[in-house]
Amino acid sequence: MNIKSLLLGSAAALAAVSGAQAADAIVAAEPEPVEYVRVCDAYGTGYFYIPGTETCLQIGGYLRFDVGFGFGDALDNNSSEDWDARTRAHINVVAKNDTEYGTLTSAIILESNFRPNGVDSDARTAGASSTFGGSQNSTVIDEAYIDLAGFRVGKFANWWDDDFSGETDIMTTLDGSTKQNSIRYQYDAGDFYAGIALEELVQTDGGNANNLGIDGSIGGKLGGFTYAVLGAYDTDAQEGAVLAKVGVDVGPGTLSVAGIYSTGLGDQGFNGYYDAGEWSVAAQYALKATDKFTVTPAVQYIDNIDADADGSWDSGNEIRAGVTLDYKIVENLSTKLTATYVKDDHDNAADQDWVEGFFRLQRDF
Repeated sequence: MNIKSLLLGSAAALAAVSGAQAADAIVAAEPEPVEYVRVCDAYGTGYFYIPGTETCLQIGGYLRFDVGFGFGDALDNNSSEDWDARTRAHINVVAKNDTEYGTLTSAIILESNFRPNGVDSDARTAGASSTFGGSQNSTVIDEAYIDLAGFRVGKFANWWDDDFSGETDIMTTLDGSTKQNSIRYQYDAGDFYAGIALEELVQTDGGNANNLGIDGSIGGKLGGFTYAVLGAYDTDAQEGAVLAKVGVDVGPGTLSVAGIYSTGLGDQGFNGYYDAGEWSVAAQYALKATDKFTVTPAVQYIDNIDADADGSWDSGNEIRAGVTLDYKIVENLSTKLTATYVKDDHDNAADQDWVEGFFRLQRDF
């Protein structure tokens, strides 16, 4: 064997080994296309498509800290020294998609409250169900419903829940709730709506009433003018209530006026729609002082606030006068301060007066 043959043989062996290694090499696969989250603008801001579907999802809510004062001691001592603090976390998840019948919507709204003090403190502050109502430390379903083209079932707020923007007035039930299991249909044409609902009215002040309510409403807007008329009937109490309200842009703010009438409380002492008195008138003016600061003075008169043993309105009256200050600190962070003077006159009991209100810091997302 000569040198030339040896070199040729070595080259052939190396080529064979290299070919075998090349045959065993791992070739990287082409990356699969990834579907990133897409913005859904069909239903407003904050929605995105659930990947792989045509369903739009929105996740939002707020974190709120409140310090309230008044009423708790006022009933016993005619003072305003009672105060209470509360922290709330509020989460809402809304899903929407189009169908051949219209928009299909589902909503889950959860709410957690922490209050170290007594449950009854400040319980009847105006707007108490949204301010200091609820147990000391709890997580509850605030709302949960399914809606298809205006037909809605589940637990959700009724039309009586939509009161004035200020915190002075009482425009709904004190001993019940504006959010309960319901079935309703609402026709909505944008500037006009009309609807009817069947509602399970639950008494929240320790009573056992579990009533069926029939509720209806029409309303709308025309330029700077808004209006709504509500009528409802508590079938167990055999009592009803009506409410009419209007709002109109005046100068740098909005003037709102409302009138309410309630037929009585029934023999259970409960009306699931309005139980503060026989009739009432309320007014407020929301003055937009700047882009960030709104001042809302308000007054309300409630007549025949006392009822007899049969639930019929008897006597007494209440006057409420207050002011609410709203300030937007930065985007999605706001503060509110409200104070209301309340004077109750009774024919068969001692007259009372006190000041109630709260301070709030809220972060929305």
